[in-house]
Amino acid sequence: MRVFVALIGILFSLVACAQDATPTYEEGKEYTEIAEPVRTDDADKIEVREMFAYTCGHCFRFDPLFHEWSEKQADDVNVIQTPVVWATQMEPYARAFYTAKAMGVLDEAHMDLFNALHIQKARILNVDDFAEFYSQYGVDKDKFTKTFESFGVDSQLRQGDAKARAYGISGTPELVIDGRYRVSASGAGGHHEMLQVADYLVEKIRAEKN
Repeated sequence: MRVFVALIGILFSLVACAQDATPTYEEGKEYTEIAEPVRTDDADKIEVREMFAYTCGHCFRFDPLFHEWSEKQADDVNVIQTPVVWATQMEPYARAFYTAKAMGVLDEAHMDLFNALHIQKARILNVDDFAEFYSQYGVDKDKFTKTFESFGVDSQLRQGDAKARAYGISGTPELVIDGRYRVSASGAGGHHEMLQVADYLVEKIRAEKN
């Protein structure tokens, strides 16, 4: 009987420890609820959108962590990256992102552009600079320039800017979970912590959907 009681005590202790090990987060502290939820690209999936800027040093350090995290997500999670444009000088970098995506070299060149800007200190400022940079991935310079200045890229810029405004983005990088919650490094406590909060919110939304 004493052994049975002892075993029960150990079992409850293990359960309590497991519960304590599960992180819990509070709205207004580790994440912020968006007052007016923003429609996601695919209503059937849980959207996780990273708002970033190529010129942002914090984004440069966060990007490898985010990429690794994104590779582990289930099929019901839709991971998206959106460049922010808060100033005229940021626009060429956002255009380069959408152009590289349209030309099929974004995955290959994305981190390389970060490295060129933040490690090599390369001066990549205008369409000619970007055309030269992406030519190393087999992209035709003239075709790159036309795409860079195309209606399609203009449209994506406007949509990205509208998203950023609707989310109330105040810095980069920030994560927006399903158009409903915003997560920043300052609120979460760091870059790794941002992804932990994202995990928590994804599970929260998944449970609500089910």
